[in-house]
Amino acid sequence: MSATIEKTAVAKPAEGPVNEHYARLLQGMAHAVAAKGYAETTIADIVREAAVSRRTFYEHFSTKTECLIALYETASRLALQAVSEAFDPVQPWHAQVEQAMTAYFDYLAQDPVLLRTLFVEILGLGMPGLVVRRRVNDEIANFIQIAINSSGGAEDPAVHLTNEMAMTVVGGINELVLQSIEQDRAGDLRELVGPATRLVRAVAAESQR
Repeated sequence: MSATIEKTAVAKPAEGPVNEHYARLLQGMAHAVAAKGYAETTIADIVREAAVSRRTFYEHFSTKTECLIALYETASRLALQAVSEAFDPVQPWHAQVEQAMTAYFDYLAQDPVLLRTLFVEILGLGMPGLVVRRRVNDEIANFIQIAINSSGGAEDPAVHLTNEMAMTVVGGINELVLQSIEQDRAGDLRELVGPATRLVRAVAAESQR
């Protein structure tokens, strides 16, 4: 089991304590979906990979959709945490973007299995997947907006990045990642640091006009 899946699996949502069975189920979902794809994955597959009973599954989740959403939200939260830890609001934002993008893509590249779940399999959920994806994208866009607008000092040019501009950045970065997955270049996400950094800077520069 990769370190990223393990870290994601044990990151129980804030409202409850870490639970071993919950962690196993997120692991099981990640591995089952990697092997068969979401559409072909069954609850039997998940509990077999997790080495828990079907009854244990239903103690935590009502459906396999709910389990995948939990995995997606938890992993996305950790990705955002990696970015926030790399971003220093005291420094000028333009000096921080490349470092933050590097942290984000390094987190994603650690685990191609989880990467595919986050960017491809979640789309197979239909409307529930779109809803959770939108919620996560909103959180990321909100972070980008606040981080850029509030960073730096009086000597830096004022930046007023709107929510729409921040969402443009998120959408562009997501498409770059999807393209890498489609081209089987998930291990080369570092190559996206340059384009993603230029995108952020270009959108921020537009906000200064």
